[in-house]
Amino acid sequence: MTDTSQLLTLAQWSRGAPWRLNLPHSQPRHALIWVTRGQARATVSGVRRGIGAHNALAVPAGTLFSLDIGPACYGQVCLIAPGGPALMPDQPEHLRIREVQNQAELTALLDAMAREAARMRPFADEAAQALAILITVWLRRALIDQEVPPRPTAAQRLVTAYASLVEQNHRTGQPMANYARDLGVTPTHLTRTCKACCDLTAADLLVQRTLHAAREMLEDGDDAIRHVAAQLGFGSAAYFSRFIAQHTKASPSELRKRARKA
Repeated sequence: MTDTSQLLTLAQWSRGAPWRLNLPHSQPRHALIWVTRGQARATVSGVRRGIGAHNALAVPAGTLFSLDIGPACYGQVCLIAPGGPALMPDQPEHLRIREVQNQAELTALLDAMAREAARMRPFADEAAQALAILITVWLRRALIDQEVPPRPTAAQRLVTAYASLVEQNHRTGQPMANYARDLGVTPTHLTRTCKACCDLTAADLLVQRTLHAAREMLEDGDDAIRHVAAQLGFGSAAYFSRFIAQHTKASPSELRKRARKA
């Protein structure tokens, strides 16, 4: 369904598996996250931020991000296919919507999209696309009203560049030190900068992105475990199995069996 627009609650988006959101990953569709209750923490392009009630977060397709949802948090996400008539920002955007009328407008549009999906009437896809266009119009209008954010610091620019490289190359198996070399900094400096911006070391960010890819391929796909290992740059299936066991306390085959049962 990556070529259509879709509305989900945050709970539905995680599909009952918190790792799907709280491990760094990317989405093939743009995501507009709308939180209406509680708190969440998002790390987008390597920079962590708090998300509160009546906050909107726009995450472009292909952007490395994670989302930790608080126990009392409720929100929705509108997933929008790239390349269509619904125009999303090219860069991540975090909006705090203070005007009650603006809050109500977005909520009404999302409610209308939910009703279309629930009622399954003829031309529902066209209606969802039209609503997605209206939602992105709302977003672009809201961006005009927002205060101009401060320019990213040098640390944030470095971490954003690193996050982009991780998203592009996490399947190659190359170590963090290679990324630091490509960015023209020492591994120590990159690690310290990542820790300051997202509370993860540079190595942890890379490991967690690889872990998300591994779990997705194991739990959603049918490739043999040795093929999954090879596609993620592991030298052997045994090394891959140790990696999975270290971070999940389960073997690759056990993860796959649990997912099938669920």
